Amino acid sequence: MTTDKWASWLLRDRDGGSPGLRSRFAVELAGFRDGVLDRAAIAPGDTVLDVGTGTGLVGLGALDRVGPAGRVVFSDVSAALLDECRRRADPARSSFVRAAADDLSPIPDASVDVVTTRSVLIYVTRKPAAFAELHRVLRPGGRLSIFEPINGFPGRTGRAGLLGLDPAPIAGLVAKVRAAYAALAPAAEVMLDFDERDLVRWAGEAGFTGVRLDYRAEVDVPGPPIADWDAVRRTAPNPLVPTYGEVLDTALTPAERDSFDAYVRSQAQVPTRHTSATAYLGATRA
Repeated sequence: MTTDKWASWLLRDRDGGSPGLRSRFAVELAGFRDGVLDRAAIAPGDTVLDVGTGTGLVGLGALDRVGPAGRVVFSDVSAALLDECRRRADPARSSFVRAAADDLSPIPDASVDVVTTRSVLIYVTRKPAAFAELHRVLRPGGRLSIFEPINGFPGRTGRAGLLGLDPAPIAGLVAKVRAAYAALAPAAEVMLDFDERDLVRWAGEAGFTGVRLDYRAEVDVPGPPIADWDAVRRTAPNPLVPTYGEVLDTALTPAERDSFDAYVRSQAQVPTRHTSATAYLGATRA
């Protein structure tokens, strides 16, 4: 049973309980995991701290790289997600700490060789404080490897879409749905208040050296069609907002909702189009 918004999203609302969506996302998530771990240059015997571990995507991958003499510290604000990691991790080489990225006080100074995080800082209000904590817990020569989506990029390009569909045929309905999500802006603003340049700046200000940024932007890139709208309707774009279905049910009248649903289903064979940006950042504690 999930007990908080982070666990609810990762264990249910991210894929709406759909095996098809889960399988599709797994390929993308594996790429992010490997991108973080490859840049971390993990060696056998290392101690790795995975901050905001979630369901353990990166942390469990790190266990495969630290070898029998290494260990992984799984850290998250969600007790439910730490329990999920406990069920899946090797207890002999793992420990579990409940802590936020901007307050890792349970982790001693200079106690780990590598810090990893994936799509975590995007939810942290005090991002400079988080970088200071990531620096503090690393030993001299320790490596930082992070991945973050740059969610403000689509809006800056004028291509902040909805579901990757052509909105023109239902422009009025899409406007209502966007307005409903915009009303949640105070909660979601933390996801939009930075870009890749801020990541570099905060790393430098925290004392990291050898900062490396790999940035990728994609504009109007074709994606898979929405073949199972019922499943997508049960998903939420992030943990801070309701599912698409919940927003449709509150933002639209029943007749409008039926029109919206009918349009999306009519596009089941049409590729979606997406605009996004992502950043991998690596750095070293001197």
